Amino acid sequence: MDLFSSAVTDTDKRKALRAGLTSGELQRWPGAFSPLVAKLVEDLGFEGVYVSGAVLSADLGLPDIGLTTLSEVAGRGGQIARATNLPSLIDADTGFGEPMSAARTIATLEDAGLSGCHLEDQVNPKRCGHLDGKAVVETGEMVKRLRAAVAARRDENFVVCARTDARAIEGIDAAIDRAKAYVDAGADLIFTEALADAGEFEKFRAAVDIPLLANMTEFGKSELLTAQQLSDLGYNAVIYPVTTLRIAMGAVEAGLREISEKGTQAGLLDGMQHRSRLYELLRYSDYNEFDTATFNFTIPGA
Repeated sequence: MDLFSSAVTDTDKRKALRAGLTSGELQRWPGAFSPLVAKLVEDLGFEGVYVSGAVLSADLGLPDIGLTTLSEVAGRGGQIARATNLPSLIDADTGFGEPMSAARTIATLEDAGLSGCHLEDQVNPKRCGHLDGKAVVETGEMVKRLRAAVAARRDENFVVCARTDARAIEGIDAAIDRAKAYVDAGADLIFTEALADAGEFEKFRAAVDIPLLANMTEFGKSELLTAQQLSDLGYNAVIYPVTTLRIAMGAVEAGLREISEKGTQAGLLDGMQHRSRLYELLRYSDYNEFDTATFNFTIPGA
């Protein structure tokens, strides 16, 4: 029975994430700002779900400057992870404190059903990776953070990804050197934050042997490369962290303006998700069949 949680076990999702990273096929992980969005990501055939720290903080009405807590991130991440059969990677910022806090973060995210997380080498508290004024810790400090995280996991399939923000601060060569140190510390995946263009992505790929993740966020410092370009460059995964939130908020703002100006939402209907499609994603008919003595509603159009 998978009406109330995922039909795939946490361990099997983690195995799927690892298998995808070594499959030779680019793993596409759109950001999901809610469990319902995660269901749609799965329905449309993507390989995984990403849970963005920037999106989670924005959804709480907060800027992405390290204000969210481990419990908030794990709680929302767990809701999203259990809504889909896909593996899910979550943004764990700097691990929410010192290396011991990073270790606790891994245990908490495992318990929440996530398939992996990434930890970054910014100072704590962090800021959005595409803002100016970032600062990174010494390489040795990040190595301690990663070693603590790797040592804390109980499921060997849980993916620990290391994100380096050093490109914008120390340059790409330093970022590559950091990535190599993070691989030695046990990272399974390297997140190359805020690279400028295809040439930099290619240079990073040539220098680092383990799977690499690209961030294709809008309005940031990176050139927006296509999935095919990233695949040709040898990248293993790509995230679109804030895309669905930006699409949704753009539509919400436009719709609210029209209601305010015209006094009705009638002109917006063609752009809305229809009730029948929402019911399809939510599997109303399956709930109805589960116990007709209790769930005896009629589904419009069924």
